[in-house]
Amino acid sequence: MKKYLLSCFLLFAACIGAEAQLNKIDSLLQTPTALSSQTAIMVYDLTADTVIYKHNEQWHIRPASTQKLFTAVAALKNLGEHYLFQTSLYQEGTVSGRTFVGNLYVVGGMDPLFGKADLDEFVSAVQALQIDTLCGYIYADRSMRTPERLGEGWCWDDKNPILSPLLYKRKDQLCESLLSALAAKGLVVICEGSPIGEKACPPSASMLSQRVHRLNEVLMPMMKESDNLYAEAMFYQLGALYQPGFVHARHAKRAVRQLLNEMGVPSSDYRLADGSGLSLYNYTTAEIEVRLLRYAYQHPAVYQPLLQSLPIAAVDGTLKERMTNTPAAGNVQAKTGTLSGVHALSGYATAANGHRLCFAIVNQGSLSGKAARALIDQLTVAFLI
Repeated sequence: MKKYLLSCFLLFAACIGAEAQLNKIDSLLQTPTALSSQTAIMVYDLTADTVIYKHNEQWHIRPASTQKLFTAVAALKNLGEHYLFQTSLYQEGTVSGRTFVGNLYVVGGMDPLFGKADLDEFVSAVQALQIDTLCGYIYADRSMRTPERLGEGWCWDDKNPILSPLLYKRKDQLCESLLSALAAKGLVVICEGSPIGEKACPPSASMLSQRVHRLNEVLMPMMKESDNLYAEAMFYQLGALYQPGFVHARHAKRAVRQLLNEMGVPSSDYRLADGSGLSLYNYTTAEIEVRLLRYAYQHPAVYQPLLQSLPIAAVDGTLKERMTNTPAAGNVQAKTGTLSGVHALSGYATAANGHRLCFAIVNQGSLSGKAARALIDQLTVAFLI
């Protein structure tokens, strides 16, 4: 009898707590910031497998950088966390004495992590030929993707990433940097005109060196710091699955659309423009984002690396300074999103009852980014207590 009464009391207390929680959320949606803008919310209890709150969850909204969640989940599903971003150096020619007669080819794989250590390895590979003169050219092979410079719907005056297969220090300057590094080591280039050109690497060429970085190495800064270049680089790796050679954004979109189709999301419910969320043409719903997070949760090979990459409230990344000294601190792991007039937060957390949650909150139309972020943070904390 005592156990029965205790169970009834706990159930009653839980109901009272849940009602107070919903009242708190409802009251937050009546604040001046909420009333002067639009807010879409959906919270899903993964443990109980049920929706616990929704508000305008089917509104079509711009996801801002929470769009990176779609790129990340599609990449982890289709490529896996150990997929390799590759940049290769090839040669075709002959060595006569200390002179190489022929050409070098730098084949790009759109690796945003290619840095000085990688460039040094390319220089060492050329030095291993024991030459001091190159009679020929250094060719850039950019055949991984088409040459468009801006993503669909990007603002021309924004800080847009450079979409090049040959990246060095975030710029399309890998061949130029290689030439300078070789010259610093005493290599002389003899040719007509510019020593740097653009040409596809022939099948007959042999590899001198190849530098690689794993997908999960790219994923961490892409999500923690919301790096748009890293997101677009990953987006185009997805496109390469369907279109070897010149990859266009439409090929990358295909992989994301297939994922959403597998989840049962009709194509009429969203608009997909890029991989980073920079585009003003991206549209989704809070419900679709929650379905995506739930899908990831149900697939450990996707969920574990995704979870590790997400910013942690009051700890790191784009959430380092947010929700400090609240139940969200060290608990909420979520992707932020920011565009002019759009602020979003989507991810995972553990509620006070120990249940695992996933959620999506998007506010659009607020003229104050500080106020919009504060509203989102208050709503997030309210779900947890």
